[in-house]
Amino acid sequence: MSQEFTFTVSDPEGMHARPAGLLVSQAQKYESSIIITRDGKSVDAKRIFGVMGLGVKQGDEVNVKVQGNDEAKAAAEFEQFLKENL
Repeated sequence: MSQEFTFTVSDPEGMHARPAGLLVSQAQKYESSIIITRDGKSVDAKRIFGVMGLGVKQGDEVNVKVQGNDEAKAAAEFEQFLKENL
């Protein structure tokens, strides 16, 4: 089973270097895999170049899929992180 949610980026600068770095650090706290998908392209949230490569801008919607042993905790905390930082 996996946890999945959709998030709309509200940061005026989108997912630029600083929040992308914070996002990767947050994702690395969990055992579960965290995959971010935008416009059909999926990347590992634990890899900075993948996250930056998505080119997420303000107003873009991303899908986040969390799968693993701590997925419920990881999904809830990761979604809260996105709301507070992006």
